[in-house]
Amino acid sequence: MDRSERFHKIDSLLLRHGIVSIDRMLEELEVSRATFKRDIEYMRDRLHAPIEWDRDAGGYRYSGDGPELGRQALPGLWFNSSEAYALLTMQAVLADMQPGLLGGHIEPLKARLRALIETGHQAASDVESRVKLLTTASRAVPDKHFEVVASALFRRERLELAYYGRERGESSRRLVSPQLLIHYRSNWYLVAWCHEKEGLRSFAMDSIEDVEALSRPASRVSKQDLDDFVGNGYGIFSGRKLTWARLRFSAERARWVERERWHAQQRATRDDKGRLILEVPYTDARELTMDILRHGPHVEVLGPSGLRSDVRRALSQALQQYADA
Repeated sequence: MDRSERFHKIDSLLLRHGIVSIDRMLEELEVSRATFKRDIEYMRDRLHAPIEWDRDAGGYRYSGDGPELGRQALPGLWFNSSEAYALLTMQAVLADMQPGLLGGHIEPLKARLRALIETGHQAASDVESRVKLLTTASRAVPDKHFEVVASALFRRERLELAYYGRERGESSRRLVSPQLLIHYRSNWYLVAWCHEKEGLRSFAMDSIEDVEALSRPASRVSKQDLDDFVGNGYGIFSGRKLTWARLRFSAERARWVERERWHAQQRATRDDKGRLILEVPYTDARELTMDILRHGPHVEVLGPSGLRSDVRRALSQALQQYADA
């Protein structure tokens, strides 16, 4: 048998018998003592298998007691039933985020995980049926586009996109160097260096009409520049000038908003009337304006004046829609 088969054999013997003598191991594996020792060291050091020699019992065993004795194995991974439970839960979340994203690649792993979970007190089907990620306003991305973009991202290759810009209602072709894939508010975005604009841009994945990976190396962007592009402003939109918005929420709405994270650098305080004063940075007001509007009469923009005017204008235009009502 090859080394991988020996690893599984060692694992099976330890799980089935608890303590296994070296003579029993050599008989079952049909290898020399030196080869067996190398296998044990590899499993400990590279696969993090918790195998120890029990001098009193005269054999090898998995270390620990209680739950640790239920430790299970996957190729390259070692975890107990609760860890397997968590991994299957994460897979269910991933499957809901992008149906078909992992596809056939994850199915063998899911089958193995289900088998592990069945050894515990919870049916695998029960776990799958009781974990659900609800998404709103999600826009589907063709699997073929996602796979091409993701592959080029990790291979550090350039992409040529046929891209539909919703703001102008026009299609264009772009040569880009992919940098990041972001899942934000139920939708996927590609952050890439646009060679035409000579700067970082965000592309909605569902707006990609066609994509081709090119056999040319992608341009590199520093981690600091990427962090500045993604993290400085508010939401998925970006800009150059950083500005701080100051918002005041009613005492009633503050009960919800004070628990929300609008931005990593936000600042929040309460005034003497129990209203929430929230300060958030932004570089492009579009998404921030949309979030402000959803709170209707429960929020007021205190500053800056430009943002206050934008919100007032949007509310006035919305009111005109009901002028004849």
